[in-house]
Amino acid sequence: MARVKGAMMTRKRRKKILGFAKGYWGSKSTHFKMANQAVMKSLTYAYIGRKNKKRDFRKLWITRISAACKLNGMNYSTFMHGLKLAGIEINRKMLSEMAIHDPAAFTALTEKSKAALG
Repeated sequence: MARVKGAMMTRKRRKKILGFAKGYWGSKSTHFKMANQAVMKSLTYAYIGRKNKKRDFRKLWITRISAACKLNGMNYSTFMHGLKLAGIEINRKMLSEMAIHDPAAFTALTEKSKAALG
């Protein structure tokens, strides 16, 4: 039985890594060993970045809701607690959109929140 050599798969694997490294500066885009290190690092950053993006958006929504609550004479935490007591389940993304595009509806929500609190 003939011996199988790995030239084809090795070339395919290296070509894939060099494809990912296209546009990198200097020898990182041409030399496999350096490209492999750079690609591994960049894929790690991409994974972390996807997690951080969710965190950043949540922070933005909370800031927007908080600013809108201040205009209606409440703070963020009491507003959210009041909504929970009132049985209103709207996520933070929709609340922030409401605060920007429909202030009248947001004011109505703050009034319901205040009523539920006391």
